[in-house]
Amino acid sequence: MTIIVKNKDTLILDDFEFRCCVGKNGFSNNKIEGDKKTPIGEFGLENLYFRRDRKVKPNTKLKIIEIKKNMGWCDDIKTKKNYNKLINNSLHLRKENLFRRDHKYDFFIPIKYNWKNPKLGKGSAIFLHLTKNYKPTAGCIGLSEKDFLILLKLLKKDTKIKIA
Repeated sequence: MTIIVKNKDTLILDDFEFRCCVGKNGFSNNKIEGDKKTPIGEFGLENLYFRRDRKVKPNTKLKIIEIKKNMGWCDDIKTKKNYNKLINNSLHLRKENLFRRDHKYDFFIPIKYNWKNPKLGKGSAIFLHLTKNYKPTAGCIGLSEKDFLILLKLLKKDTKIKIA
């Protein structure tokens, strides 16, 4: 099973077609940290992360991880050990905070881009996450909550995502 990101505003899985948003500067074969581009390629998906204080645990075959206040995702290009990985916010590194005031990360799934032996500066924290207004992202793929929940029911642990 493969999710296809057909263009900047269409995501397809089986017979379902969803509206989405992608990086502000489009797609890239040569992603660079901070370029606001969504990486092109075929990637695996990680676990589902969710905010238990805001949402009910959804129906999915993916492993589910509750987002805690101390969780971040390292985007610090100076630390090979932690780059593009889940970290504790007590580490004094550049990071994407996962416990946010807005609702983008009430549900999110990391896309396994630059995943095994990540290369510093090639991009990190590329997620499938929520959007309310379909404004372009910093490189992630955004879906409405209604569509995200439908997608979660269809996903399997070995589902891939093919971007552009």
